[in-house]
Amino acid sequence: MLELYKGIEEDMKVVEKELQATLQAQDPFITETSTHLFYAGGKRLRPALSLLGAKFCNFKLADVIPLAVALELIHMATLIHDDVVDNSLIRRGLPTVNAKWGKATSTHIGTYLFAKSLILISQYEEKKPLITKVLSDVSVKMCEGEIRQISASFDTGQVSKDYFYRVKRKTAFLIMASVQLGAVACGADRKTYLPLRRYGNNIGMAFQITDDILDMVADQSKLGKPVGGDLRQGIITLPVIIALEKSGEKKRLVELAGKMEKSEEEVQEAIEIIRSCGAIDYSFEVVNKYLSKAKEELMALPDLPARNNLSAIADFIGIRKH
Repeated sequence: MLELYKGIEEDMKVVEKELQATLQAQDPFITETSTHLFYAGGKRLRPALSLLGAKFCNFKLADVIPLAVALELIHMATLIHDDVVDNSLIRRGLPTVNAKWGKATSTHIGTYLFAKSLILISQYEEKKPLITKVLSDVSVKMCEGEIRQISASFDTGQVSKDYFYRVKRKTAFLIMASVQLGAVACGADRKTYLPLRRYGNNIGMAFQITDDILDMVADQSKLGKPVGGDLRQGIITLPVIIALEKSGEKKRLVELAGKMEKSEEEVQEAIEIIRSCGAIDYSFEVVNKYLSKAKEELMALPDLPARNNLSAIADFIGIRKH
């Protein structure tokens, strides 16, 4: 990630310090629980995208820092809530907040982080109201995506349109907002922030599809959580949908994917059916189409170092292993 963030390394260090400072509380227990995921690491992709978007206008770090920190807080809040919903015990190679302190604490810490993000975002209300408007809308849509995913658990009748609806809301919208609003924070006009917005949408879609592929094929030690988690939880991802269309073992896959309690052997059997029919390769093709569209959008922007960074991030999403 350091290579991808070349040129904004010092800015990212400031974001990291501000993020850490924001997570400090008078209550030691709140500090311990709210910083747990922070210390587990992460790509900090959303803050980085906001900084890179800001580079296309009159860049001032002070103008974009509250946004960058707020974006990471929103992302962290969603991860903590996801771990409660999924009853996940491992995140980024460490016990989740849910595993260490239980569902009640995790739920409130996730909400606490989101509330902290609102304080930061409110700074833009008077002079940059588009930032608060977009992030308010994105927050609603993220919830819609997650709720749709829960309601569709174990439903093997889903089609790719259902999947893309969820992915756009649960992942792509926040990534899209990150790069768009970084530019807005520094005063960019529509000719600048709309291509960035479209770029963000495309890499956001690609990012989540890649995540769903890696859930089946990644090295577990690099992924930082058990593989096959989506299948266990009944989340029907693109590789599953494609396999249900292509595989000669559809009946068996319907049985396995729709089964609420699966043994480890059954999870691995389902993954093998998905891989053997070419669904993983096809899903990667979809990823590459989104990434190509993303890079096309960059051509409408000035030839600045930040544009090269954004192009490199798109390339990274297509080859990442975790």
